[in-house]
Amino acid sequence: MTQPHLEGILETALYAYDLDAAEAFYGGILGLQKISRGGNRHVFYRCGPGVLLIFNSEETVKPHESGALPVPPHGTKGHGHVCFHVSGNDIEAMAHKLKAAGVDIEADFHWPSGGRSIYFRDPAGNSLECAEPRIWGL
Repeated sequence: MTQPHLEGILETALYAYDLDAAEAFYGGILGLQKISRGGNRHVFYRCGPGVLLIFNSEETVKPHESGALPVPPHGTKGHGHVCFHVSGNDIEAMAHKLKAAGVDIEADFHWPSGGRSIYFRDPAGNSLECAEPRIWGL
């Protein structure tokens, strides 16, 4: 029997109390395609081949029924981090787009192993990064 292996990340989650601000940021500024919004509990976005989940942690600690399947309570407090895969040619354009929207770039540098990253924050204070995959040798 072969050993199972993880093929990638299907979804990742960040947490925000103000989902209206999160929706304006991720859909409006970053341009992600919204999949769905569940009241004040969550808003989900398509991001390349994966999904970005934005949850209100005050709501996700409560039991929730999603269709016929119960979703276990979960959540966290504090700021998280996610890094978006961006081609080298698009990082500069993304930096300009963010600056034009009034989003501060906290760090912009080239890694010693190659590749560039820019760091910024969403309205909830989560640390976001846009980077070339080659920073990880991809």
